[in-house]
Amino acid sequence: MRPTLGVAIRRALIGRCPNCGNGKLFASYLKQVDHCSVCYEQYGHIRSDDAAPWLTILIVGHIVVPIALSVESGMTLPGWVSMTLWPILALGMALIVLPRAKALFVSVIWHTRSPGSERE
Repeated sequence: MRPTLGVAIRRALIGRCPNCGNGKLFASYLKQVDHCSVCYEQYGHIRSDDAAPWLTILIVGHIVVPIALSVESGMTLPGWVSMTLWPILALGMALIVLPRAKALFVSVIWHTRSPGSERE
């Protein structure tokens, strides 16, 4: 029996197979497995393409920009601090969000059986 969409998404966000919740979804940082090692559900054909980077930019931008604006308007930081702090914060957040965004899209595409794949 297939899990609900919410369960599939929760499992994927922690890096697990959306179907069984036991196998790994990623072989490396952003490389998804071809199939689950536990339940053998196929994931290699699913492509999230530009959706994950788009969502990552959207989330990180909506968090970092307001923080940067409020800090910069409330106090005067030296230029080198601003030019170091905000890019490092944005990069760190992007590295954290990107694999989770990809897992989200892979699980949604898998669950809805959307044609986001390279299968014929």
